[in-house]
Amino acid sequence: MADAPARLKAYRRGHRGEWLAAAALMLKGFRIVERRYRTRLGEIDLIARRGDLVLIVEVKVRATLREAMEAIGRQSETRIEAAADVWLARQPDFSRLSVRFDMVAVLPRRWPVHVPNVFQGRN
Repeated sequence: MADAPARLKAYRRGHRGEWLAAAALMLKGFRIVERRYRTRLGEIDLIARRGDLVLIVEVKVRATLREAMEAIGRQSETRIEAAADVWLARQPDFSRLSVRFDMVAVLPRRWPVHVPNVFQGRN
């Protein structure tokens, strides 16, 4: 298991990135309702809510904003959308909710960058 230390380091970096992203969203008035929401279909890093607006948030820890944006591929989008469908179906006020797929990029020595509507999702 030569790569176990590298995986542990990446896990910790991701966990720290999600914590910073959650803090940035809370300062914008959002309430974090789920962290690392997992289903058989996919995973969502953060689900945040402010009123009837629900953010499905992908957190990327990268060296640059461009790298973070490029790290979300179509396959990732499909898994995130599937997990979001499961979460939304379980909400009693589902019909009132507006959903947005956002990204928070955690970059070195900078406050996290919140990018709204990083992808549109299915209609």
